[in-house]
Amino acid sequence: DVEAMVRTDLTKVIALELDRAGIHGTGSSSQPLGLTNTTGIGSQTITTYGTFAEYVSMETKVAVANADVASMYYIINANARGALKTTEKSAGGTIGNFAMVDSTLNGYPVITSNQLGTNDCLFGDFSQFVVGLWSGLDLTVDPYAGSTAGTVRVIALQDVDFAVKQD
Repeated sequence: DVEAMVRTDLTKVIALELDRAGIHGTGSSSQPLGLTNTTGIGSQTITTYGTFAEYVSMETKVAVANADVASMYYIINANARGALKTTEKSAGGTIGNFAMVDSTLNGYPVITSNQLGTNDCLFGDFSQFVVGLWSGLDLTVDPYAGSTAGTVRVIALQDVDFAVKQD
């Protein structure tokens, strides 16, 4: 069924763009403001895929900001996930004591998103990240714009915005 395939493809593309905007949106040119461009959110430098100490430092900074809760997790990319599974927690420590074990890092769950670059990592309580959707996904079929070529144009529009709150 071609229509179902097109709908599935559109859904995936829109979902990826929502992820990208939620993380990297600039807040201008009709883009929502994403996490990495929101002021007041702490930061931690990550070298290459990160060291265990850098991830612990992220946790510490969140705790110092009184945002330390049990529902926090890390978001990293697939390359970092692979690297951390073979990265020792500390040089000269117990061999086989890897930074990431069983999809956890520093005792917290890890989610993988390739929307993040090699040196990017997000950590926090993402239940405090609000996604606002206005209306549903608007799909418009335009049979006129490409009518001389025998094509149909499909326009997809989703009104969305993001905000960070802290209870």
